[in-house]
Amino acid sequence: MAKATLTPADFATFYENFNAPVSRFDCGQKCAPLNGGSPVCCSTQAAVPVVHKVEFELLKSRTDLWTKFKPYDFSTRQIVEELTHDCCAVECKGAQFCERDNRSIACRGFPFFPYLTRQREFVGIGTYWTFEDRCWMMSNLEVVDRKFVEEFIATYESLFLKDPSEFKTYVDFSASARRVFSRWKRPIALLGRQGELLIVDPPTGAIRPGRKADFPKNKPFTSDKDYREAIKEAGGEMPKTGLRAA
Repeated sequence: MAKATLTPADFATFYENFNAPVSRFDCGQKCAPLNGGSPVCCSTQAAVPVVHKVEFELLKSRTDLWTKFKPYDFSTRQIVEELTHDCCAVECKGAQFCERDNRSIACRGFPFFPYLTRQREFVGIGTYWTFEDRCWMMSNLEVVDRKFVEEFIATYESLFLKDPSEFKTYVDFSASARRVFSRWKRPIALLGRQGELLIVDPPTGAIRPGRKADFPKNKPFTSDKDYREAIKEAGGEMPKTGLRAA
């Protein structure tokens, strides 16, 4: 397999071209009450960002927002130990200090990953299912903006050309998704290249167009009652009615 040819300048270009918010709304308002007041994507207690080392070089040259992540338990030590030599785990100062132009690719794309078929075709974007009980967006895919999807796909296509090992990583990860959802006997919901809903049959890999009823709803985002009970159990506070613009 060809070696990666990524440079900090490549990531600067990726950042310029991948700036679209996931939706018009600040979805962090919905998940923060379940996560100690911080959006799930902005806390290493929930998700540890992984970046290419050359991306970290770029970030360090632009801001003091990011530092190397220090594992705090067995699970996070395992994350760090399993990283490839060209990647590292990082953390930022927190959501309240966010600099949108200096977000990592992992931050910009969360909670989505590039989905590759068995034939290695990049057909759309899936969600990191381990966060489905904490990430409101994963239960509200219908509000994801098409521009975000298009920029996500264009960025990863460019990344795959520069680093074929990254492509292989997501071929393998997509296969893992099919195995997990096969065990769960659940379909996989994707957003296609134009933002349309697609449904994957995990055992066969077959893909069909989705319908409104196919949009996934995961607890505690299945009803207001479930959501309120989850916030109460987490010791959080209900957000104000409606969502502010992002």
